[in-house]
Amino acid sequence: MYKVAVVNSRSFGVNAPELLDELRKQAQVDFIEVDKKLRGRELAERLRGYHFIIASVTPTYDEEFFRTNKDVLLLARHGIGVDNVDVKAATEEGVIVTRVPGFKERDAVAELAVALCLNVVRKVCYSYTLVKQGKWSERGKIIGFNIRGKTVGVIGIGNIGGRVAEIFAKGFNARVLTFDPYVKPEEAARIGAQLVDLETLLKESDIIMLHAPLTPQTYHMIGDREFSLMRQGVIIVNTARGELIDTQALLKALDNGKVAGVGLDVVEGEPIDATHPLLKYDNVVITPHIGANTREGLRGMDESNVDAILKVIRGEPPTEYMVNPEVLSRGTRAKLQT
Repeated sequence: MYKVAVVNSRSFGVNAPELLDELRKQAQVDFIEVDKKLRGRELAERLRGYHFIIASVTPTYDEEFFRTNKDVLLLARHGIGVDNVDVKAATEEGVIVTRVPGFKERDAVAELAVALCLNVVRKVCYSYTLVKQGKWSERGKIIGFNIRGKTVGVIGIGNIGGRVAEIFAKGFNARVLTFDPYVKPEEAARIGAQLVDLETLLKESDIIMLHAPLTPQTYHMIGDREFSLMRQGVIIVNTARGELIDTQALLKALDNGKVAGVGLDVVEGEPIDATHPLLKYDNVVITPHIGANTREGLRGMDESNVDAILKVIRGEPPTEYMVNPEVLSRGTRAKLQT
């Protein structure tokens, strides 16, 4: 019987148990927790004997993992990003890598990004804390601002960022600037955004929303220099990857008042504990990477992973989910029909 390892994911199968049951009819499914820093040969040994891996954002599946573990046929990311997977190494070893198509999570993540923005701009969590402390009378000190007419900068207008830009442009009548080297001006214009260079976006935006993938080029793309270019009192929201922002630079920008508020669903080095320095600020709101956690979003993620695995079990290529379609011509470990 085929074996499936669900690694470091506490949401898979919870919202759609019938999908988990469907998978269990064809394979043994085990839920496995490993240290988020585990990798290489040690991780390969831990997952020895498993043909399919449903992978969360941790741990990292590197070249040594794929070279050492000869059992895995397919690694399915339970999400959109594949920054913790060495796709090139997987391809060289004949391992199929799939992910959730962006549209499955699109609205869930985009709506959380907007919710975090509104929370920070109108100081919702902070206000609730004051009420709980019996400080209703201090409400006069709580002053936000209208988003209508402000400039919102969206870094990355792919599947999710494009929806965020559309919401701010058409829902709030905000001026929306975007930086994305992979789109054309007319594509940005269709969703109500103006394509600009990153420096212009940083200088002119009242609110900056991050929706870029994590790559070697985007790692710490927001650091000391970028904060120095921003307007005084800017709002930062990140629902993409924590490593897009240099945390130490963000702390300095909060301390000197350059950044007036931050909304994060992702944090560099997550998961974080209660001692993390960002948690000392009343103007920082952090959620524990729940962007896709709606009933619809989670179901879509589970559907994608289950469908990809069942296709391979049937000998069919899971084409619509594949990150590395070139592996089909190179040769896969899985026996697929041609």
